[in-house]
Amino acid sequence: MNQPTPRTAARPPEPELTGVRNFRDVGGLRTGDGRRVRAGRLFRSGHLAHATPADTAFLASLGLRTVIDFRNASDMALEGQDVELPGVRNVNMPLSDPRAGDGFWRMVRNGDVDTLREALGDGRAAAAMTRSYATLIRDRTAEHARLLDLLVDGEVPALVHCAAGKDRAGTSIAIVLLALGVRQEEITTDYLLSNDPHRRYRIQRGKNAEPVTNAEVNELLSPLFEARAQYLRGAFDAIEEGWGSADRYLADGLGLTGERRERLRTLLLEEDNR
Repeated sequence: MNQPTPRTAARPPEPELTGVRNFRDVGGLRTGDGRRVRAGRLFRSGHLAHATPADTAFLASLGLRTVIDFRNASDMALEGQDVELPGVRNVNMPLSDPRAGDGFWRMVRNGDVDTLREALGDGRAAAAMTRSYATLIRDRTAEHARLLDLLVDGEVPALVHCAAGKDRAGTSIAIVLLALGVRQEEITTDYLLSNDPHRRYRIQRGKNAEPVTNAEVNELLSPLFEARAQYLRGAFDAIEEGWGSADRYLADGLGLTGERRERLRTLLLEEDNR
């Protein structure tokens, strides 16, 4: 498993949330020109459906304006709706088609070892994950453009999440950070924090399926639930292959003009005191 490298930016203190996985403030990451992402403006996490009363009280204390949920209807049927936070706008922006992956995730939850081995063994799981990150870049430009529009138009502080807070949220946060001028290495370091034991999504298996305590089941499923640098690399490669550079992707693919990009930086970066 890829291990996160030491973080060079100052991270705000993290709460101990019990029903929300993978929560963190993106503040503290350093841009290429030496500025830092402002704390308390952009947060990421897994879903909020299982937030405890204490979790909910903490989230309500953040002054959030918007919660952006990248889950689809199948995710919500499995996990439930997010808790409601007073005065917060909830925006559902599915980044995956439930029809495309429903059979696959049923197999993940209920498939026997032979089925899992055939579908996921010999590197197939990791390869599929890398392709899925590239697909999020190529096929979801409208949604990512809308995400940037929401932030630029002042829907901050904002929390973005999917189910585990790793893949759809990880890719989307990476796009925002690219727009802010954060280097890919810094983005990847932050992304890999999703592997920390207290952040990781709990793999759910059917009651009649072999549990994840079965060593081979765990080995076969782990690539789906880990953050790996090669996955995010698949997203960055798709940007290069499709648009030639991150700047052209942001401008031509997502419609982020220079003026609006500067507005985003004003909203989400600390003042330039260099």
